[in-house]
Amino acid sequence: MTLPKVSVIVPSYNYAASLHVCLRAIAAQTYPQIEVLVVDDHSTDDSVAVARALGVRVIALPDNGGCGRARNVGVANTSGEILFFVDADVAMAPDAVAEAVALLEAEPQVGAVCGIEDPEPLLHDTLVARYRGLQYHHWSASGEGNVTFLFPAMCAIRRRVYAEIGPFNPALKQTEEVDYGYRLSRRHQLRLTSRVRGRHDHDHELLPLLRKLFHRARLRIPLYARARRFATGFETAARAWGSLIATAALPALALPVLFGPWWLLVPAALVAASVAADRELYALAYRRRGPVFLMFFVAVHFLVNVTITAGVAAGALQWLVSRPFRQIYDSTFPVEATA
Repeated sequence: MTLPKVSVIVPSYNYAASLHVCLRAIAAQTYPQIEVLVVDDHSTDDSVAVARALGVRVIALPDNGGCGRARNVGVANTSGEILFFVDADVAMAPDAVAEAVALLEAEPQVGAVCGIEDPEPLLHDTLVARYRGLQYHHWSASGEGNVTFLFPAMCAIRRRVYAEIGPFNPALKQTEEVDYGYRLSRRHQLRLTSRVRGRHDHDHELLPLLRKLFHRARLRIPLYARARRFATGFETAARAWGSLIATAALPALALPVLFGPWWLLVPAALVAASVAADRELYALAYRRRGPVFLMFFVAVHFLVNVTITAGVAAGALQWLVSRPFRQIYDSTFPVEATA
């Protein structure tokens, strides 16, 4: 039986620190039929030199256009029957490509396969990176199965499916994967599986992480309004309620000031309810890192919940007042747009 050729496409922007780890992990794959292409999105560090020093083919773009455009360029300049997108800050397990191909070969109804990242950070082992690794791993692993949310950090797509669905929307810089997941899952199964694994160099500073989460939450609003439903496989109703309840605890802090110390029980109860909404996540943090880290984890996740709620509120307000904002997904949702 002839094995299908796999085109491993690595979009990269200023990831020189992790790119060599990413490319060495690709070189160590057990699957034999691989071609590798790095699409450098106009990096200002030595990413291009790192890739070329390892003998990897590189396309250096003349300006910065985002991951979506870089992936599209990679597809246009490769020839594999299966496209495997890998972020430049991810090191895949040696059998990641082989497992993805095996699943696609065994289940023709599956159009794309996405992997689940290990909870341990790849390079920067800060407290914030440990938080983000555990949080992202659990939210992904708990949605294992058929999803509507694309996880492009490790993602194998049949080329014919990509041709059918069309390219990533280059106008979207932070939500192109959610948009693409919706488009793909309306026609094919999109599978999230722990058979495809890797380690990610997660965000390791708090403010950049919160800033990213705020804008991603804001930019999801017109997509969810257009699709009329949340993505399946990452965002759940319980987590949404957890974010709202955590945010409600902030104004509730005024109650003991106005009415006496016993009212402090109200914000405390709201925080406890927010924790209960995603209790398995906190249990994982306790098992992996112990009680001291759990206290840090609870505090950071509280901030994350409040940030996500603030992003959703900002997005809802922007959706109400800005017609261009409401229409940023129209080009990729022609059915809903004309309904």
